[in-house]
Amino acid sequence: MKVAAFDPSRLDPALAARRRYIVATLLLLASGPAIIVMADLHWRTGFDLWKILHLGIFSVLFLLVALGAVQAAIGYAIRRRGEPCSILRSVDFGGDHGVLDARTAVVMPICNEEVRRVIAGLQAAYESVQESGQLSACDFFLLSDSTDPNRWIEEEAAWLSLTQQLGAKGRIFYRKRRTGVNKKAGNIADFCRRWGRHYRYMVVLDADSIISGRAIARLVRLMERNRGVGLIQAAPLLANGETILARLQQFASRLYGPAAGAGLNFWQLSESNYWGHNAIVRLNPFMRHCSLPELPGDGPFGGRIMSHDYVEAALMRRAGWQVWLAADLEENYEECPANVLDLAKRDRRWLQGNLQHTRLIVARGFHPVNRVHFILGILSYLASPLWLALLALSAIIAADNARLNPAVYASLGFARHLHWSLAGESLVLFFYTLALLLLPKAIALLELRERPDDLAAFGGWGAVWKGVGLETGVFTLLAPVLMLFHTQFIALTLCGQPISWGTQRRGREGASAWGEAIRGHAAHTVVGLVAAICVWSIDPRLALWMSPVLLGLIASIPLSYLTGSLEAGLALRRQGIFLTPEETRPPEVLERIRRSLPELGPAMRPVPAPLAADYGLLQAVLDPYVNAVHVALLREKEEQPLASEERFGALRAQLVCAGPGAIPRRDKVALLLDPESMRLLHDEIWAAPAERLDPWWRQAIRHYSMVAPAPETPFDRAAA
Repeated sequence: MKVAAFDPSRLDPALAARRRYIVATLLLLASGPAIIVMADLHWRTGFDLWKILHLGIFSVLFLLVALGAVQAAIGYAIRRRGEPCSILRSVDFGGDHGVLDARTAVVMPICNEEVRRVIAGLQAAYESVQESGQLSACDFFLLSDSTDPNRWIEEEAAWLSLTQQLGAKGRIFYRKRRTGVNKKAGNIADFCRRWGRHYRYMVVLDADSIISGRAIARLVRLMERNRGVGLIQAAPLLANGETILARLQQFASRLYGPAAGAGLNFWQLSESNYWGHNAIVRLNPFMRHCSLPELPGDGPFGGRIMSHDYVEAALMRRAGWQVWLAADLEENYEECPANVLDLAKRDRRWLQGNLQHTRLIVARGFHPVNRVHFILGILSYLASPLWLALLALSAIIAADNARLNPAVYASLGFARHLHWSLAGESLVLFFYTLALLLLPKAIALLELRERPDDLAAFGGWGAVWKGVGLETGVFTLLAPVLMLFHTQFIALTLCGQPISWGTQRRGREGASAWGEAIRGHAAHTVVGLVAAICVWSIDPRLALWMSPVLLGLIASIPLSYLTGSLEAGLALRRQGIFLTPEETRPPEVLERIRRSLPELGPAMRPVPAPLAADYGLLQAVLDPYVNAVHVALLREKEEQPLASEERFGALRAQLVCAGPGAIPRRDKVALLLDPESMRLLHDEIWAAPAERLDPWWRQAIRHYSMVAPAPETPFDRAAA
């Protein structure tokens, strides 16, 4: 293998330090003027406690704004001249390097996901690896923590059908944990305990990840070339969005993301972060050093670590292994939430895990850059209540200033030497803040001007300008809505309310509905109206200043529905707005997803309403094929305790005679986990006289008898 220009093992620590000093210096230079001007504004009207708090919060938030601008500017400069310290430069990928000989596991943890989409993604990755000629080195694992019996049974049948369809017996494996201890981190840990010793590397995917065989092979070759690297995080692009919000997110990430990613790599280098998916891990050090501790105490800051990825990266680095970001790895994608409420639900799951990291900032042995990752992760959510506090303090200060003599405004402060009025100085601060907020967008457009092929793939300048303008306006209005969501989530977390780890709806099933939008945003609308009345009574000019925030809250219901609308998103696509290169010239791996989803047929044929809640149990009991697959995947017990036999016997009798509605969900799951009970139920339901069966079972048999002959494949039969 020809070695390219960069060797991470020879990375000069002094170079890394210089780069971080550069970022810190530029950050201070960018944020310092704004903080000084804000301090001067308060000085001119007299400092008090409110203004000291306001200045402190403003400083923190402005540093975050400046960091985004600085990273984008550095990223643009780096991409123009080329990044000498990129992990992708450590291997020359030109030509054929032959077949991989490093055993690699491609793992996809899932929990109550839409099965057709999961199978389509797994199939696309498998076929792509097969076509690349690297299948002999890769095994694929579907790791389920699903608690919904309907999803669980569908997963089993779909997995077996996929292995038969692809001839992948012994290549694609399915594992269903009995209990989902520690969520995704526990699922990965379970895989490592059972199979980790058989593999050198693990490629971790999410249920919505899409990755090609070429990308997987490149990740493996990077790890093989760099034996001191423990983890490489690829930066996935967003794809397959259809609603306005999903297409808006993927447009923004595709346009602004490359410069931001290059800027991120500029200062992170070998202390990069881990995002939990679309990454490759060296299994031996991961298993030895990245076992997650349980934090002392109860929630929200104690217990099992929820945002495991940041911590695993820090543990890997603490053990002496490098962690890199592959910012420009191609054919590497993920999907995103389709509406505002699902976006907020995802943030709710991540928020408590990030807040837990406050206990790890000062933990022993972590690299300073990993501590910075913890702080930035916390601030990404803490910024919302800080922003809300800043707005409230602004209203309080405006009310106080309204009682002051205007002559006081010019008596203090350095701005009097520049002959700035209070209004003029405020406008300077406003436009400077706006310039920093818009700088990443301007940089992206400037870079696009230098890449005509990419410009054509975005649909040309007309489409790009429309997309940037609409994206800026929509995100400006959505920002206060997300601010209130995050503030509410932080308050609930601090009060100890547990998180419901729900499934993210993706694709068309995530389209918004009016009822859902009204329930989700009614409180935001009321808050916006009350705030508008209060601010207007204080100072109409302040109300005008805060109008984007107030308008976003007042219009949150129609805004949420419209941005989550499938029809509106497809209409914008037909108009060429929010086009991305992945839509205008889709790579083969995305085309595979689009082709395979229709081939898999409908998610589920129409099911009578009384049967829908327990349809998974119906399939597992009635269908001999599904029953055999399900029993074969369960763990047999050598000897069942007498008390358990009696309990299961009573549950089976109750299920047969009274139907599934008569027993609790946990007991139905217990029956599904017991292989002997599943065999006996299958025989008993089919053999029992009709008068002995509950009417639910009689309807289930009639339904099964109507749909059973139609399917042509095992997967179709399970989905029927």
